[in-house]
Amino acid sequence: MSVPKRRQTKTRRNKRRSHHHVTPPNLGKCQNCGAAVVSHQACPNCGYYGGRQVLTTKTALDKQAKS
Repeated sequence: MSVPKRRQTKTRRNKRRSHHHVTPPNLGKCQNCGAAVVSHQACPNCGYYGGRQVLTTKTALDKQAKS
């Protein structure tokens, strides 16, 4: 099994690791309520996706109870 002849410097090691960072999720706006939503997922605030209500949320239940 081969063994490295020389130790790699901190700079060379860090250059290799420069792409190992975590990227934040791409957030968009909900078309119904305007809250921040992860792409291709239903809004956790109002439960709408693609202009239709697909989830029943606590806020939606509260609105129905008041009506």
